[in-house]
Amino acid sequence: MAAFSTLSLGPAWLANLAQLEYTEMTPIQALALPAMLEGRDVMGQAATGTGKTAAFALALLQRITPKSGRPGALVLCPTRELAAQVADEIRRLARPLAHTRVLTLTGGTSVQRERASLDHGVDIIVGTPGRVQDHLQRNRLDLDGIRTVVLDEADRMLEMGFIEVVGQILQSVPADHQTLLFSATFPEAVKELGATYQRDALHVAAPQDDVKARITQVVYDVGGGDRIAALVRILAQHKPDSAVIFCNHRETCDEVATGLSTAGYAAVALHGGMEQHDRNTVLLLLKNGSLRVVVATDVAARGLDIDDLGAVINLDLPREADVFLHRIGRTARAGRSGLAISLVRARDDLRNTPLAGIEISPLPAMQANEPPPAAMVTLAIQGGRSDRLRPGDIVGALTTEVKIAAADIGNITINDRISFVAVVAAVAPRALEGLNAGRIKNKRFRAYRVSTPG
Repeated sequence: MAAFSTLSLGPAWLANLAQLEYTEMTPIQALALPAMLEGRDVMGQAATGTGKTAAFALALLQRITPKSGRPGALVLCPTRELAAQVADEIRRLARPLAHTRVLTLTGGTSVQRERASLDHGVDIIVGTPGRVQDHLQRNRLDLDGIRTVVLDEADRMLEMGFIEVVGQILQSVPADHQTLLFSATFPEAVKELGATYQRDALHVAAPQDDVKARITQVVYDVGGGDRIAALVRILAQHKPDSAVIFCNHRETCDEVATGLSTAGYAAVALHGGMEQHDRNTVLLLLKNGSLRVVVATDVAARGLDIDDLGAVINLDLPREADVFLHRIGRTARAGRSGLAISLVRARDDLRNTPLAGIEISPLPAMQANEPPPAAMVTLAIQGGRSDRLRPGDIVGALTTEVKIAAADIGNITINDRISFVAVVAAVAPRALEGLNAGRIKNKRFRAYRVSTPG
C-alpha cells in the first residue's frame, strides 16, 4: 500500500492524518486521490468502509477558501445519516484548515437553524438532495462559489428517486467545477449520470475480491424451524462483540428484536418506520460499542458506519447480489477481517447467488449462554460546537478532573448543541457523576446516560 506521504499534501495535512492513524492509503484512495488532487473528475466504484469518504474529503478541502462568504464544496448523500457521518469525517480531516465551517442540510432537522447557519456563512455543504433543493428554491443557498461537487452513493440516490433533483441542483453550480461520483454499484443510470455531469472522468474501482477474501462466510440451514431460536444459537456460538442482523421487512425487524430481547440480548430494531431521533440514537450506540445487536433493513442501515463490526447476519437473503456484497462488506472495513453469517432453508435455490459453492452447515447445538452486556456506555453532554467544545476538552475533563484513564474513553462526537462520549461500562457511573459535578472549560454542563429507544 502507498503511504499518504507520497501525495502532494503539506506537512500539516500529513500530521493530522497521522494523528487520525491514517498512514497507508486504502486501494480506492490510492487509485483516486492523485487524480482528485489534480482537480480531475473521478468516477469511483467503492462500497462502505473502503475509505472513499476520506478520499473525496481530502480532495475537496484542498480547493476551498475558508471564510470566503459562500460554500466552496457540495456533497450530496442519499440519507441524512450518511450526510451526518460524511460531515463528521470532513471536520476531522479539516483540522489543518482553520475556521472551516461544515454544515449539514437534511430533512428531519430545523430549517430555521439551517437558515441561520447559512446566513453566518459556511464553507462546505453536506446534504440530502431534497433539502438542498428546498434551500435553493427559497434563495437561501448560493452555489456560485462551488468548486467541487461530490455525489456519494449515487446508486442509492438513483433507487430513492433523487437523480432528477440532483440534476436540477447541478444546474445551479458553476460549469467549471470538479465532479466526484462514488457508487457501490454501476447500473446504466449511474453511468449516464456520470456521462452527463462529468468531463473526461477517471474511472477507478476498489478491488471487490480483496474485501471478500477477508470475510469468513458461514451458511446455516435453519430448515423449517424458528429462525429467532436459530439466531440465539448462532450468537451463543460465535459471540460477536457487535452484530447487525439484516431483514428485508421492517415488521420482521421488530419481531426479531423483541424475540432476542426476550432471550436476554440487548437487541434493537432499526428501520424507516422509527422516528429520526431514535434511529440516530441506535446508530450512535452501536458505533460507540454501547449496543451489541441491531436488527435492520437495508435502507435504515445505510447510515451505519462502524470501523470494527463483529458480524453481519443475513436473516433474510437480499434479492440482489450487489446488496449482499454491500451488507457483508460492513464487517471487513479498513483492512480488517470480518464474519458474515447467512440463514437459509433447504428449499432456497442458491445456485445464482453469492452463496453458491459455500458449504452449508447445520445449526450449532443449543448451549447455556449469558449474553454479555455492552462494553461501553455512552454519555451525553448538553454542550457542543456552539459552546466551543472540542474532543480534547472532554478528554481533559475526564482524565484530569474525574481521574478516568484515557484508555477507558472511546468515541467522542461533537454536535452543535450536544456532545457524546463513550466510556468503559465499569467507570461510567463515576464519569457521569464527575461530569455533572465538575466543569468543562470553566463551565458547567449537564450530562446523562444515553438509553436505547423504546
